[in-house]
Order: sequence, then structure tokens, then C-alpha cells
Amino acid sequence: MHRRFWNSFPGLRFSPRLARTLAAGVLLCSASISFAQQLNNMEDDPDEQEKAWQEVALQLPAAPETADLVDFYVSPVSTSTSYIDLKSLSIGSDNVVRYTMITKTSGGATNISYEGLRCETFEVKVYAFGRPDGSWSRSRQIAWKRIVDFGSNRQTAALYKQYFCQGGMLDGNLSKITRRLQTKHPIDLANDH
Repeated sequence: MHRRFWNSFPGLRFSPRLARTLAAGVLLCSASISFAQQLNNMEDDPDEQEKAWQEVALQLPAAPETADLVDFYVSPVSTSTSYIDLKSLSIGSDNVVRYTMITKTSGGATNISYEGLRCETFEVKVYAFGRPDGSWSRSRQIAWKRIVDFGSNRQTAALYKQYFCQGGMLDGNLSKITRRLQTKHPIDLANDH
């Protein structure tokens, strides 16, 4: 019977060595599939799985006041000055740093945004934009976006790298971050660890 099967493939000869090799290959594939299924089952185990990240409910802050603003260094090519409203600065239970950022361009324009920054994912979300009357306009873009770290508009990257995060993790509590901003001592220069 076995020889009849092999004879149905012209040019291929039956040999016990070939049969053993094919049988070993089939067993290896079967074992690999079984291992992959077991590994998948372990990942689905709720005891082994971390709780999924969930963002806390948003509460917009009061309009920024000039007395509460602290400027921070962005880059040598930046043509604007950026500020953080220290009263709006917070760290949520979801580990998101939220703040109001004010950017004043050399041409006189002022942009106000309320943002959230995630150290673990190098992402930012703009929640709302400030209006001249002190009210907020909610952003239509509600997705988290990768932080831009080039050019003159790298304000969020500067906050991430110099004041909020290190090694993909939040670096310090609210008081340490506030102190860094007030004293203009970035993470790599601060002796607050």
C-alpha cells in the first residue's frame, strides 16, 4: 500500500529514510501547534493578565492666569515661547500627566490647549483648546497620538523628555515635576531622585 502511494508521484522513490524524515516533520509541526495553543491559553488566563489601562473621566481646568504660568525650554530653533499653567498640572490615577499649555509665537499669536501625556506610550492627547474669553472648545480629535519630536513645534516632546518622563515611565510625583518646571531644572540635571 505504501509503495503504491509513492508510485503515484513520478520521479519520487519510496525510501524508509524519506518516510522517517516526513514523519518527524509532521510530529514537529504538531508539537509546535500544540505549544502555540498552550501559550495562547496562558496569555488568556485572567490571573496572569494585567488589568487593561483605562483613562479617567475628563474635567477641564479653569482658564489659565498669567501669574500661574511657567515657561520652559523647547529647542534652539523654536520661534515661540511655551508655558505650563501650574494650577492645571495634575497626574491622574491613570498615570496621565494633564496640563494647560500656552504657546506664544513671535508673530503675536497665542495658542492654548489642555493636553494629556502618557509616558508609557510616548503619546499625547489634546482635550480642548482655550478661547480668548476663558472658555474651552473640546477637540474633535479624541485619539492618542504619537508625540512629535522634531522641528520647532516639539513642545510636548520637551515636556516628556525634560520634565515628566524618563525611560518610558513617569519620573516623580506632582510636586517634583512642579519643582522642575519652576526651577527650570530638567530631569537629567535634577538631583531629586
